[in-house]
Amino acid sequence: MLTQQQRLRNLECPKGRIDMVLDTDAYNEIDDQFAISYALHAGEKLDVKALYAAPFFNSRSTGPADGMERSYQEILKLLSLSGMERPVFRGSETYLPDEKTPVDSDAARDLAERAAAYTPDKPLYVATIGAITNVASALLMKPEIADRIVVVWLGGHSLEWHDNKEFNCMQDVAAARVVFGSGAPLVMLPCMGVVSAFTTTGPELEYWLKGKNALCDYLVQHTVEAANEYAKGRVWSRVIWDVTTIGWLMNDSGSLMLEKLITTPIPEYDHHYAMDARRPLCKYVYHINRDALFADLFAHIAR
Repeated sequence: MLTQQQRLRNLECPKGRIDMVLDTDAYNEIDDQFAISYALHAGEKLDVKALYAAPFFNSRSTGPADGMERSYQEILKLLSLSGMERPVFRGSETYLPDEKTPVDSDAARDLAERAAAYTPDKPLYVATIGAITNVASALLMKPEIADRIVVVWLGGHSLEWHDNKEFNCMQDVAAARVVFGSGAPLVMLPCMGVVSAFTTTGPELEYWLKGKNALCDYLVQHTVEAANEYAKGRVWSRVIWDVTTIGWLMNDSGSLMLEKLITTPIPEYDHHYAMDARRPLCKYVYHINRDALFADLFAHIAR
């Protein structure tokens, strides 16, 4: 079990180059593609060891398994556009059946085995930007890895929001409860009330990214097309949610976001948070420096 000193140290934004994995429902929305691209192109700080396809179910999939498979293929497409190679693993085809039973998958097994090689003094950073099923399953398979990872999750809403009906959390509340209760150092990036401020527009994307490279053109085209389809002729801006998980890993200067320590909350099945002062501390991001983070994102992916 981590000492309080080890937990607090691992909840600080890491200095120097780190090892990380990225768990993503990449086909769900365009923001995953930005986050993946940011991580891959920030090699001076982030060594992306593997990418995991997460399940999702909405209008862009026929079910969690289909969403996972579409995400797997989208990850491969982004790697091709970036001219890079990384190990990519298929994840869970279903959500957790309960809080004690893992869903077996290549992704969960790889994370469990990979994380076991790390230590509390040199943890593996797990950036996760979808339903957190794969990470929860790995923790259920090998509970001891909780001391060897730091989980950075885009999920749930802010504590001040009136509910916790957020897509990533709602899909698999059991998985969120497993991760939040595992003792693994946790960084929370809440959606509504915090990350919801991280918005961009078509003209901004075209100004900074269009024509820079094939990856940038893909990101601009698909973001603008999706937003125009949704807005139906109205004025729009688009939240690029998932970039903020990578942004936290890049925030060693403290210029990209503000954070504080809080007691780790409890995701409830009624889509609210409960609190228990006896639970360990986690890191809670409460403000995104929108301009600074977009500037860093654009600088990396437009190289």
